[in-house]
Amino acid sequence: MSSNSQAPPRSPMAPPRSPMAPPRSPMAAPRSFLWARRIFLTLLTGFVLLPVYVMVSSSLKPLQDVSGTFRWLPSGLTIRPYIDIWSTVPLADYFVNSVIVAGAATVCSVVIAVFAAYAVSRYRFRGKRMFTVTVLSTQMFPGILFLLPLFLIYVNIGNATGIALFGSRGGLILTYLTFSLPFSIWMLIGYFDSVPRDLDEAALVDGCGPLGALFRVVVPAAIPGIVAVAVYAFMTAWGEVLFASVMTNDATRTLAVGLQGYATQTEVYWNQVMAASLVVSVPVVAGFLLLQRYLVAGLTAGAVK
Repeated sequence: MSSNSQAPPRSPMAPPRSPMAPPRSPMAAPRSFLWARRIFLTLLTGFVLLPVYVMVSSSLKPLQDVSGTFRWLPSGLTIRPYIDIWSTVPLADYFVNSVIVAGAATVCSVVIAVFAAYAVSRYRFRGKRMFTVTVLSTQMFPGILFLLPLFLIYVNIGNATGIALFGSRGGLILTYLTFSLPFSIWMLIGYFDSVPRDLDEAALVDGCGPLGALFRVVVPAAIPGIVAVAVYAFMTAWGEVLFASVMTNDATRTLAVGLQGYATQTEVYWNQVMAASLVVSVPVVAGFLLLQRYLVAGLTAGAVK
């Protein structure tokens, strides 16, 4: 038998083989499923982008065009609403208040959560499980349940000590910590548990103390989880409306509440509302896009032990 065996001849009735079409895997999804998925994703994309288009187009229209019948294609475009939003209401002051409150709440939440989560993750103490369950159970209650108690506490502290918590940025920062801190601690506990304890022991052998091991070894390894906690705390404080509308005054009002100033008793400046909403959302969207990979890694790493 010859070593150079030849392939059997093809039948003259067999269809021609296409050299460019690879064989289809038996495990591949059917073509009907692929087309159905494409159609669904296209409809979902349109559903998500449609409100954005309405906001952008309305923010570039004169007020009389926005107040009338909505047109998908604007007859005229103007950037005047983006100029008027800073003079109709003190938007710059509201922006500064939001940055200070959200930034301070984020920093305090991250710092406290790092120490608390590290202690729960690395040390054994009495009531450890009860502490973890209590921290997580605080997320079960709606925010409006704490509105009246916090209001009374701030007023009584101000009357007794002279420390103005009600109507101040400091009081609003403490309020936001009560919501962002429990979830931040719980999330960092799961992330610190996924960091090998051998790293701590190696740092202790090299002469580091507990704090040295935390800041030199554990924190650098837990950067994605810390970033996820920071993003969560910032977004919680940036767009909060309920407590900001009660715990602030004209001098400490934030953006989420300040947007109501574009609605008067006689008219609503819809084009300026849309323009201001887009300006307000820029920091959050930009920060999310820049930190997206850290956020995803931080939210998923602690789930797998």
